[in-house]
Amino acid sequence: MKAVLISKSCRADELTVSEIPIPEVKSGWVLVRVRAAGLNHSEALLRGREIEEDYIHKPIVPGIECVGEVADPSDTSFRIGERVVCLMGGMGRSFNGSYAEYALLPQHNVFKVTIPLDWVSLAAVPETYFTAYGSLKECLLLCNDDVLLVRGATSTVGQAAIQLGKAMGATVVAACRRETSFPLLKSIGADACVIDDGAISKRELPYKPNKVLELIGPKTLQDSLNAVVGRPGYVCCTGVLGNVFYVSHFEPIRYIPNGVFLSSFYSNYPTQEVMDEIFALMHLHQLRPLYTKVFPLDHIADAHTLLDQGGAGGKIVLTM
Repeated sequence: MKAVLISKSCRADELTVSEIPIPEVKSGWVLVRVRAAGLNHSEALLRGREIEEDYIHKPIVPGIECVGEVADPSDTSFRIGERVVCLMGGMGRSFNGSYAEYALLPQHNVFKVTIPLDWVSLAAVPETYFTAYGSLKECLLLCNDDVLLVRGATSTVGQAAIQLGKAMGATVVAACRRETSFPLLKSIGADACVIDDGAISKRELPYKPNKVLELIGPKTLQDSLNAVVGRPGYVCCTGVLGNVFYVSHFEPIRYIPNGVFLSSFYSNYPTQEVMDEIFALMHLHQLRPLYTKVFPLDHIADAHTLLDQGGAGGKIVLTM
């Protein structure tokens, strides 16, 4: 089968497609014929530096999510030909992931799906919408009378959060760096858009947020905590788009305002129940999965170059 295989750090333009054996099926694992796979920044981080860490199984096929059909269910409850989405749980790090024509995955990483979407649209959903939905529901406890501020709104998770947040009944304020992005953000559900200059807490917003989805990360986290107006207030720090991974000299008593709750979402443990909830919500509100660029697997170098440049403006999808 065709697959992307890496064993050391490399540039995007150094990625190539190899021929490797189709994985042999084993108990408790499902062989999936991959139809399409979404790209993620975590895969760029893997390629850039994380591949050198001892905990990465090398050589490795990257890719933390995919969609496809069950080719061999082994001794699991799946059936040959079932449409599935697959994500996380060690994909592309502890064992081979989705940048391949076939992926052998633990059954708890594989989820049945019945929603009638084409493969590319379906591939835009798993990791992105699971992360957005988990952040909103599990961490922010989003309700239909909330005002949600999405920081990093033009990112893939940010756009999904706008769609889902609006479907869940919240008023949504989208924050981004460029006014030219406002029409897109409003077209997918944002009630208002603001320029993110790094000091949102010092400005008067069109709606007063009581909940903030922080996708920039530690770089703007304290400002997001101070931007919460309603009480109780909630901030969920899910992303690190600002490329700052730690809060220096973190003093909780001074850092977190009174009445504001700080949480984060770790997307490594999806379940069939939650995936069903996401697809049901999307189907009920006729939400279109968002993606912007599609590349065949043979063009993996071009796909990752665009991923590095951040010029896609949304989800990039690989097709097999």
